[in-house]
Amino acid sequence: MALSDVIVAPETRDLVELARRLEQWLSSRLPGATNIRVTDLAYPRGAGQSHETVLFDASWNHGRRAHTQGCVVRIKPRSFTVFPDTLFEEQYRVMKRLAEGGEVRVARPLWFEEDAAILGNPFFVMEKKQGRVPVSIPPYAREGWLRDASPEQRRTLWRSAVEQLAAIQRVPVAELGFLKGPAGAEQGLAQEWDKYVRFTEWLEEVAPQPVLRDALELLRAQWPAHDPEGLVWGDARIGNMMFDHDFNVVAVMDWEQPSLGGALHDLAWFCTLAETMHGPNSTYGAHLEGMGSREETIALWEALCGKSAAGLEWYELFTHFKMTCTGIRLGHLRGQPMMDEPTMRKRLRVA
Repeated sequence: MALSDVIVAPETRDLVELARRLEQWLSSRLPGATNIRVTDLAYPRGAGQSHETVLFDASWNHGRRAHTQGCVVRIKPRSFTVFPDTLFEEQYRVMKRLAEGGEVRVARPLWFEEDAAILGNPFFVMEKKQGRVPVSIPPYAREGWLRDASPEQRRTLWRSAVEQLAAIQRVPVAELGFLKGPAGAEQGLAQEWDKYVRFTEWLEEVAPQPVLRDALELLRAQWPAHDPEGLVWGDARIGNMMFDHDFNVVAVMDWEQPSLGGALHDLAWFCTLAETMHGPNSTYGAHLEGMGSREETIALWEALCGKSAAGLEWYELFTHFKMTCTGIRLGHLRGQPMMDEPTMRKRLRVA
């Protein structure tokens, strides 16, 4: 099996049985439909590590008309839970609002199912978009269609990605009240901070986390003055975007950790991942010419969304903290040894 064929889904199941169950379920969602068929089921390749996600095609007849719909089913995690907050219904509602508003390109949500008896947990179905994704396995900067693209094509991709990143900040937070956090941390930086303080406490149920505690103290001591409001996508990177053959964004994907935490979290995450994956000092030693620099990304984002990125450095440090929390949790779920303390302190810049 080639690296590009690796399935990284957290859970897998019998796809023949899944097709049967989905056909039965669709009969209740498509009144009057006959000859319902679910075919071509497959797990996405090289992406998706927190939710079981399966692609499929649905077809049916309604009267004399034949209908087809490419679909994706996303199933709420059971045992493989990466985050302490499972915002499953919230991600569906965010995508529904974005699809209806048209500010951000997302796959259109079709149905939400609360009954866990059907597939073992609640799930939702959205439309299947056609395009290409810069996958993490194998790293897109090492091999694949983006590596093979010209600098001019990569420039188009970068600009389109930043345009969507900025478009997220044009969504009125007043229309997303269902994303508010707990009392005292309803929105803004306080909401994201509360989430990761609780994440640290959650990780300590398995093992003490002195480095994370030290990093939290350091971050708190340097608390930023600039906290512009805004929707948080949660995993802002080109690896969570789908592109057409003209290198323009088709869909912004993976809304599993949304919040009202503020405008700078996604920008910081995007810049940090870009540097790690394909920047001049890439972890993979594979710089992609044509992709905008950190400074270019910030300037374009500010111009497009009308918000200031002042103090972004703090949010980038916080991004490293968030990524470390997620990495520790994923390592535990996979039975991998935890990162050694010196490496963790270097990453988090904790003496």
